Amino acid sequence: MVSETYVECLVARKSSFAVRFLKTLLIMLTICFVLIGMVFVPGFLIAIATGVGAYFAYMNADLEYEYLYIDKEISIDKVMAKSRRKRIAVYDVQRMEVFAPVKSYHLDAFKNREMKSVDYSSRMDDNKKYMMVYEGNLKIFLEPSPEMVKAIQMVAPRKVFTD
Repeated sequence: MVSETYVECLVARKSSFAVRFLKTLLIMLTICFVLIGMVFVPGFLIAIATGVGAYFAYMNADLEYEYLYIDKEISIDKVMAKSRRKRIAVYDVQRMEVFAPVKSYHLDAFKNREMKSVDYSSRMDDNKKYMMVYEGNLKIFLEPSPEMVKAIQMVAPRKVFTD
């Protein structure tokens, strides 16, 4: 009997003030240079450049992470502006060392260790954030739903903590 578990979780990332400011500034500059381009032709070239910059700032300002748990694998996709999707990473649950809330005492052994850190959370303080230590050299910050935590705990009960 094959038992596959599928859990999906979508987390909207809070965009920083700098990204929102840059997006607004580039849109305003694009409009100004289009108006200037009606009189001076080089203004259109600058308007095209600022318009491209505004597009990329817009795509990165509205960012969501989608966590998928499918049969002992956690895959993370980045959804930009609710229109483009990009697979960022796939993690095997069997290769993780611990999965616990950020303030859990189970993570004390990993607090001072030099490891690469990746944050796929919403960056909001009021949400419950989990940390996954993967292969002893990577800290991954997530905000999974309770259903996803329960599904991961069913596969690796000695590695997953909910305290």
